[in-house]
Amino acid sequence: MSPGFAGNPPAVAAVDWGTTRMRVWLVDKDGKVLAERRGDDGLITAQQKGFSTLLEGHLVAMGAPDALPVIICGMAGSRQGWLEAPYVSVPSPIGAILGGAARVPGQSRDIRIVPGLAQRLADAPDVMRGEETQLAGAGLQAKGRQLVCMPGTHSKWVLVEDGAVAGFGTWPTGELFSVLAAHSILKHSLGEHPAPVAADSPFFRQWCERALGEGGDVTSKLFAIRAAGLLQDLKSQDAAACLSGLLIGGEIASAKRRYGAGDAPVVLIASGALASLYSAALDLAGLAVRAVDADEAVRAGLIEAARENGMIARTGVAR
Repeated sequence: MSPGFAGNPPAVAAVDWGTTRMRVWLVDKDGKVLAERRGDDGLITAQQKGFSTLLEGHLVAMGAPDALPVIICGMAGSRQGWLEAPYVSVPSPIGAILGGAARVPGQSRDIRIVPGLAQRLADAPDVMRGEETQLAGAGLQAKGRQLVCMPGTHSKWVLVEDGAVAGFGTWPTGELFSVLAAHSILKHSLGEHPAPVAADSPFFRQWCERALGEGGDVTSKLFAIRAAGLLQDLKSQDAAACLSGLLIGGEIASAKRRYGAGDAPVVLIASGALASLYSAALDLAGLAVRAVDADEAVRAGLIEAARENGMIARTGVAR
């Protein structure tokens, strides 16, 4: 045991392993975080340097015991990752999803990867990895219907009923913004490096309302951003706000049409600028919001996954 933990040893290492980023937490038996590391050691880097090598490097630097078990979520469990953790088909209780973590063979440690989710509908096939762990840590109600929004490069909207994932959909809003900004006529309007967008930007709000008002029809409005630059002197930073508002508004209108508004607030799992932008857009759409920090949610979900897999006992309260 590392002397740095002063008699309170870590019980498990919790790892959120994304495409470009990696986060590692050492957690005690009660769910308290003892140490944390973050870095640009995501899937792409791990494919080159080796998953085991990278993980061990982080754990050694944190003073983790040699036999400390590890629970992982995210792209490390993808087909291109360390080990493909088979998808769990929906509908499925969230606890059952976490409990199906796949063990990485040939390791001295007990290392397990949380499976992703698959929606196998003929007319709406979909998958997710990593977001299922955020769901588990979001403090969702055990009973009733809840709609969850998780913004990102590929935004996920998830319908949860009585503690089970009933279905979900993906809107690649962040990717669309990047592609349009860099590889379409709009690159001349937004500039080489699009400016950050603020939630209180009048351009963001106006163009979000336009998309919401037309039920999510955004393609007919995209060229108008370019035209506004030519005819109305729209500045590049404002053009970025227009595009962001249009795409986010379109996503929300589409999801609202698919899933309905419901009586409960939309659970928004997000952090940073995306949390502010989506909170403002959901308000413009007339939807109540319960905000959950995405970092806290994934960490809490990993701790719950460790409990579901018997890696730490169900004693104490996660903090």
